[in-house]
Amino acid sequence: MMIGLVLSLVAGFILLPILQEKNCQQRLSIYLEQQHHDKKNIPTMGGLIFILPSLLYFLVLLLMHRISMTYNLFMILLAFIGYALIGLIDDYLIIYRKNNNGLSESSKLFLQIVLAIVIFYFFMKSGNEPLIWIHTLHIKRNIGWLYGLFILLVLVSSSNAVNITDGLDGLAAGLSVIAFFTFSIITSMTGWLEGYQEITIFLFTLVGTLIGFLFFNANPAKIFMGDTGSLALGGVLGMIAILTRHELLLLLIGIVFAMETMTCIIQRFYYKLTKKRIFPMTPIHHTFEAYLPEREVVKLFWIVGLLASLLSLLFGVWI
Repeated sequence: MMIGLVLSLVAGFILLPILQEKNCQQRLSIYLEQQHHDKKNIPTMGGLIFILPSLLYFLVLLLMHRISMTYNLFMILLAFIGYALIGLIDDYLIIYRKNNNGLSESSKLFLQIVLAIVIFYFFMKSGNEPLIWIHTLHIKRNIGWLYGLFILLVLVSSSNAVNITDGLDGLAAGLSVIAFFTFSIITSMTGWLEGYQEITIFLFTLVGTLIGFLFFNANPAKIFMGDTGSLALGGVLGMIAILTRHELLLLLIGIVFAMETMTCIIQRFYYKLTKKRIFPMTPIHHTFEAYLPEREVVKLFWIVGLLASLLSLLFGVWI
């Protein structure tokens, strides 16, 4: 964590002026221009601040033979890099076109599904069983090829959930710190998982780099993580839940991510049916902004995420 923190701070001080010089700004939605007018010239693609140091540190560890590459670690890194590249393409197109028209929803979803299928291939090749496993309730069921659809659902939904939540200064990054720290503890106790030590090291490193990123992303933000960072974080979060067999517990650990996503889905379907809105604005953090300052909304959501993660440790690990 300490090394990750230091490396991400160094990366931030190097990358921030470069992204500012290249005018890599995120274009604001027309619905948020008045509410977030002070964020117009803030650069995006800040996910590189925690992605590059995490990968660099792990590469050094591999070259020094301090850790070994396993199928499970490979799948974690594949999800991390693969979803980051999808986000990077989307961010680049937004910057290049000077509007919010990056990858279309269908194109982005297609790439996410393709990557999930590739990951499922390696998942089965590595000898992992297609199990639905709820440890606390002692439920263990082999569902065969249906598990491929389950993996696809977990990866695509978790990557998009973090992406949707990334709308306020420090919100997604802070919640990710909490979620990954929780999964670091869970993974460190899964001695049956091949390469669990290396995965635990990676997660703690990622927590450190995310804390370093928060130095630049906390209110008032100097940089946004963009799809580059949010899709990468969501992909890894889903992959960790799959490998540790805590896919359902992910809903509790990432309860804020789930809440943000569900309110968007409900709003969209309800509006299509009735041409009316249930919530004043989605993602739901923008509705909270109508009643609380941005910093207070972020603190509130962080507290909810922390309480849910503590409860998940009690339910999923020690009970």
